[in-house]
Amino acid sequence: MKKIKFAILFMILSSTVYAADEKAVAVNTGPGLGLSQSEMLIVILVIFAFVLLFVSITLLNAFKVMYREQLNPTPYSVPVKEPVLDYEAWLGQKKNKPSVWEKLLSLKPIEQEKDLEIDHAYDGIKELNNPVPAWFNVLFFGTVIFAAGYLFYYHIGGYGDLQDQEYVNEMVKAQQEKAAFLEKSSNTIDENSVKFDNTQTVLEEGRGIFNSNCAVCHGDKGQGIIGPNLTDEFWLHGGGINNIFKTIKYGVPDKGMISWEKNLSPKQISAVSNFIMSLKDTKPVGAKAPQGEKYEEKDPQDNEMKSVKDSLSKTDATKE
Repeated sequence: MKKIKFAILFMILSSTVYAADEKAVAVNTGPGLGLSQSEMLIVILVIFAFVLLFVSITLLNAFKVMYREQLNPTPYSVPVKEPVLDYEAWLGQKKNKPSVWEKLLSLKPIEQEKDLEIDHAYDGIKELNNPVPAWFNVLFFGTVIFAAGYLFYYHIGGYGDLQDQEYVNEMVKAQQEKAAFLEKSSNTIDENSVKFDNTQTVLEEGRGIFNSNCAVCHGDKGQGIIGPNLTDEFWLHGGGINNIFKTIKYGVPDKGMISWEKNLSPKQISAVSNFIMSLKDTKPVGAKAPQGEKYEEKDPQDNEMKSVKDSLSKTDATKE
């Protein structure tokens, strides 16, 4: 042991003396870590010395343990063989405290099996008296109470809506959502997506806009004053809902008609365009002579507003 310690001490002293000699002639050869080649070598030797010291101490402790074991060897003891327990003895060593699973299922330990046996037996087979778990009884009677409350709330008291009424409520809600969606999407209408819609609400809205803004030039009945007659089949800039919408939106500056794009919303332009479409063949008194070219739409039904209908009516739902 003394030799090992002496060798370690000698290595540390040697590295220290070598570092002192090299420091006098050290030259910084590059940026690196700011250390010269000799300094880097010293750092490596110091690290190596610490590693070697750690290994030496570990080996020294191991040799000490081996030396002590040689002086005072531990006597060998024969392992004690435990007897094999039968099932009853093994169960006796287990804890008698029931687990959570046994409590939920109301399970009894096997030691109490004799207490659960029913008096009668058949062909040597005995029956155990296993009661229904408490949680199952609670669940069963809970469903009975819930069914009674449901019957009173919906069928006897009439506080809740039945399926037929719920269907009606959902249809009303769907119509409201549809109206809100159409109201929101109406501002995205342009001359390409506009549809012909002759419903009374749209025509009334278009009539009010027409009387307020268009009647000055086209007359209160569309007969034409300064502007052309809107009730015949002749059009200066094309007929049909798309062309009428486009003419109102962008105007005709050369003919004195302003653009209504900034004054009216797309929904309002669509309403007044549909109202103008409804004036066809009304033949008002004092109508202006036809101007432009005769416009014949290929199929007006192709550009008509389609109404969404339910695939299942209320009557059909009631029958089912």
